[in-house]
Amino acid sequence: MGFFAGLNEEKYDRQYTDRELTRRIIGYLTPQRTRLALVSILVAITALIGAAQPVIVSRGVDYVKSRPTTAAILIIGGAVLFTGVANWGLNWIRRSLTARAVGDVVLDLRTQAFDAAAAHDLSFYDQYSSGRIVSRITSDTREFGQLVVIVTDVVAQIVQALMLAVVLVNTEWKMALLLFSFMPVIFLVALGFRRMARQVTRDGMRAMADVNAAIKETVSGISVAKNFRQEDSIFVDFDAANQQSYRVNIKRGFILSLVFPTLNALGGIGTAILVYFGGLSAIQGLVTAGAWYLFILSLDNFFFPILNLSAFWAQIQSGLSAAERAFALIDADPNVVQTDRREVPRLQGEVCFEKVDFRYTEAEPVLRDFDLCLRPGENLALVGHTGAGKSSIAKLIARFYEFQGGKLLVDGLDIRTFDLQQYRRQLGIVSQSPFLFSGTVADNIRYAVPEVGDAEMLEMARRIGGGEWLETLPDGLATEVGERGNRLSMGQRQLVALMRVLVQKPAIFILDEATASIDPFTEWQIQQALNLILKEATSVLIAHRLSTVKAADRIVVMENGAIIEEGDHGGLLARGGHYASLYNTYFRHQSLAYIEQAREFVQGD
Repeated sequence: MGFFAGLNEEKYDRQYTDRELTRRIIGYLTPQRTRLALVSILVAITALIGAAQPVIVSRGVDYVKSRPTTAAILIIGGAVLFTGVANWGLNWIRRSLTARAVGDVVLDLRTQAFDAAAAHDLSFYDQYSSGRIVSRITSDTREFGQLVVIVTDVVAQIVQALMLAVVLVNTEWKMALLLFSFMPVIFLVALGFRRMARQVTRDGMRAMADVNAAIKETVSGISVAKNFRQEDSIFVDFDAANQQSYRVNIKRGFILSLVFPTLNALGGIGTAILVYFGGLSAIQGLVTAGAWYLFILSLDNFFFPILNLSAFWAQIQSGLSAAERAFALIDADPNVVQTDRREVPRLQGEVCFEKVDFRYTEAEPVLRDFDLCLRPGENLALVGHTGAGKSSIAKLIARFYEFQGGKLLVDGLDIRTFDLQQYRRQLGIVSQSPFLFSGTVADNIRYAVPEVGDAEMLEMARRIGGGEWLETLPDGLATEVGERGNRLSMGQRQLVALMRVLVQKPAIFILDEATASIDPFTEWQIQQALNLILKEATSVLIAHRLSTVKAADRIVVMENGAIIEEGDHGGLLARGGHYASLYNTYFRHQSLAYIEQAREFVQGD
């Protein structure tokens, strides 16, 4: 197995050429062209000052040699001090402008990456860890920002090297040619590190994404882990990911740390050769002492940018790898594809499946030639064993997943032609485990309709059991729900989730009813809230409570992705088929008759 075996490359990852990456990066930098233009001017000025400093010193050496006065020394010292202070000040301004430009670029990229992640359908999150997605949005965009800083530094180094090259040619063109002939060797060695640096950097980022994913999953499920006393187990999983990241990044650091020492050694060899030949020229009187000193000083200042430029290549590869990962998330092809963006008027709520084929994966077919129609305003209950396809029907109506064959029509129109955001605004969805965001009860109720006021929410809340459920909350609508709603009971969470749908006034309502047991009073309140929604919308109810099933206009019984029975509660019971079996298994113990019978049996004993 390879050193990086086990690192996860996502299916949507793609390889971008340097040309493609450069084009994309320029696109992000274009809005910052004014700042970058100022940075370029400052780079040129600082490079000119940097190149002028050795010239000032060398000319001063010759001048002091011929006229050794205190005034001359002070003038030369003052000129060197001025160039140093000017260089520092201009560099500070340049880096300040660069930091602002980088901040805006990272903000733009991170916003686009988050928008792309939020726009992906649920099948995307079924396949890919949310922790790794978070890593791309945070860590990789930050690395990309560092790339912009490095690029500006590289430009400064290039300009300074070019100016110093002119100085060297004017000083001693034969030695300058010898110097330039040595440059290809350095660049070839630097390019040799290119592919290796890109690969280890990309693998290092994947390893870090695995660590982020392990941490996120552990923190999200910490209560379950503690309940089953699995603290040691989750530590083992985290430690495995952390150790892998450690090994990968150690190798990455080892490879990247070879770049500069190798190039520095080559630069030292080149400098020694050139100093030797320059010394011979000075001894033979071919150049003055000041000119030789200028050459040596300029040579050092010339080699430093060239070596830095080569060493920056590894950091550039790091930034490019980060850009690749961020761009891959942005460019990932959606599974749910709309063929048009048709305006969506107020829906009547007619929903028809016509010969629909659906599968989560190639090896996991769920629906085959599936037909089902809901009339406007109809309340349809779906019942069946786990895996029968009930939730899949709801997810297809919500357009969370793409079906592979047939048609799904809403009000006679292909669901794929709707503007998806407008369509979903008319959907009300309550999942089996209602998710509440950190904040107050009121914040969660008005989540989809921010403009709804407290008075309207209170009026609706009082329509559910006289509003008594609000009295169970410490601060009423202002009660903090905690992370994921963990400060509320399951029944309270369901009521808040139903209220969130009630204020939305959807045309189509989808309920994946919770299986958790709740007290009879709360169940009565939940049923009241449901009734308020059901009388205004076409509803698909994945039912687990007898009260919900009995309230439905039609019951559809499913098995293995197909409808095997349909009708009302009484008719299906009388038929004595699969529904009757489900009733006796799941629903009968919830009926009042069964409870009374059980009570009489206990009293008889």
